[in-house]
Amino acid sequence: MKLITDLHVHSKYSRATSKELSPEGLISAARVKGIHVIGTGDFTHPKYLAELKEKLTPSDWEGFFVLKENARRDDFPVFMLTQEISCIYTDRGRGRRNHILIAAPDFETVDRIASRLSKIGNLASDGRPILGMSSEELAKTVFDANTECLVIPAHIWTPWFSMFGSKSGYYSVKECFGEMSRYIFAVETGLSSDPLMNWRVPELDSYAIVSHGDAHSGGKVGREGTVYELERAGYQNIKEALKNSARLDKENLPKNYIAYTIEFYPEEGKYHYDGHRACDVVFSPEQTKRAGGLCPKCRKPLTLGVVYRVETLAGRTEEQAREYGERHRPPFTKIVPLSEIIANAFGVKSQTRKTREQYDLLIREFKSEYAALMDVSIDDLARAALPEIAEGVRRVREGLINVSPGYDGLYGTVSVFNSRDRVNSHGSQAAMF
Repeated sequence: MKLITDLHVHSKYSRATSKELSPEGLISAARVKGIHVIGTGDFTHPKYLAELKEKLTPSDWEGFFVLKENARRDDFPVFMLTQEISCIYTDRGRGRRNHILIAAPDFETVDRIASRLSKIGNLASDGRPILGMSSEELAKTVFDANTECLVIPAHIWTPWFSMFGSKSGYYSVKECFGEMSRYIFAVETGLSSDPLMNWRVPELDSYAIVSHGDAHSGGKVGREGTVYELERAGYQNIKEALKNSARLDKENLPKNYIAYTIEFYPEEGKYHYDGHRACDVVFSPEQTKRAGGLCPKCRKPLTLGVVYRVETLAGRTEEQAREYGERHRPPFTKIVPLSEIIANAFGVKSQTRKTREQYDLLIREFKSEYAALMDVSIDDLARAALPEIAEGVRRVREGLINVSPGYDGLYGTVSVFNSRDRVNSHGSQAAMF
């Protein structure tokens, strides 16, 4: 069976997040998006943990949970117990800042993890707590609580807070996690990279590549996702799939594996390229090297983005990486959020009433956003909504879009249509001439 998952989310108890991110809000967002398994996020926060224990009950699927108010325990979407930790520490003479995703199979394990981490820092201060412990120490603490836990380095290329980031990153998983690296089975791409970029780095050949939305609001749930093919739904089979998916024999697939990942266009991520947003300077790695890594306007160091850092660690060309991935890795598909496609068709913001009306219409008709973006035929989309929206989905599926790369904390800009292609205020296409 195929399960679409987004395991990296946050609750309303994390800083700079929406109040809608309650257990009920997360399940609602997962249902609209088309996600079967969503992370709880933030299970070390005392108030949120109490809320999770009050509102959740085990599902019929091992290691997954449903809302108690649900009539059925064998229905989707379901929860998996997850948490992101921010580790800030000094190692090898350098300051390190690393975000790490962890997952647990049950609340007893969560209690042990929270109890041990509460001795390191204040878990009530933030749903994603900042702890003064190394990545290796965190992993050891988690695995000491239960060897069945998962530890996944989060958004591994982000400049400021990640395992390989340009500001404080390492050069290998072993360097980051030490003796605990043998228990790390997967790494998370982050929004500013896709699997192809990661395939260029031989250091990652031994690790499954997963993608998640890292949502701070309901609308951001499922920006990225990981799709598993499982013998049966359950926590242990997801863990087994991660172990199996670093290198697939595509002629003899295992019972549990990653079928594919769902990706943001990485150019849209806010750290894809290098730059200095205070001076409106955005550079490719080649331009950065020619500039000596300095902003040409103010002469301060540029924030080196994901592409630059991948180039630094790469051992394969893009062509070699593509060939390697086609032989040994799960494939991936790229999406643009449906609300962005609709807004692009109208030439308006994605939060407008006009965009929302068309979005809700498509969700009612096709049950989920993922279905509309990836599964429904273009003809059926055109019959249900304005044909220009169907055309936008077609362009995204075929990669016929333009993206101005994000940099230094600014998201990239997607252009599905030009001004002549857009729908005018009367709902018809603007004149071509």
